[in-house]
Parts: sequence; C-alpha cells; structure tokens
Amino acid sequence: MATEETPEETKVSDRGMVTIPARLRRHLDIEPGDKLRWNTDEQGNLTVEVVKQRYGAFEDDNMKASMGGDSLETHDLAGNEADPVFTEDN
Repeated sequence: MATEETPEETKVSDRGMVTIPARLRRHLDIEPGDKLRWNTDEQGNLTVEVVKQRYGAFEDDNMKASMGGDSLETHDLAGNEADPVFTEDN
C-alpha cells in the first residue's frame, strides 16, 4: 500500500509493545480483538496482516449467535433464575 503521505513511526517499548497510529487503525478498520500477523521475508522486509477476530474463531463465521435474550427475561436483578423451568423444586 504505497501512499504519498509521510510514513508513520512508532517506538517499541521496553516490553516489545508498539502502538498502531490512530490514522492507520481507522484506515485499516482495526478494532479491539483483532489480531496482527507478522511476517518477514528473506530480505528482512516486515509485513503485517490484520486478522479480524470480532465474531468467531473461524474465517467464514461472520454471524453473531443469539444468546437467548438480554438475561432480564430469565434472571432478576440479583442474578437469580426467574424462570420456573430452572428452579430446583422441579
């Protein structure tokens, strides 16, 4: 991805961590939970691939699974089961 803009620079911390500049995060749609795959070639060139990890572990899994409501349907405010199907008396 060649651009006419000045390249972004970041500094590596003592723990080996780097910050991805906000402009690049927005441009590449990098969000929390995404992973970066780092590769080098024989000439020492580094490439970084964004691996989306938002919905599931599988590449073709782009659907969110329903979790059966918002939990207020089966639990009261204290977290106790409100549905008689789940009571210990049955």
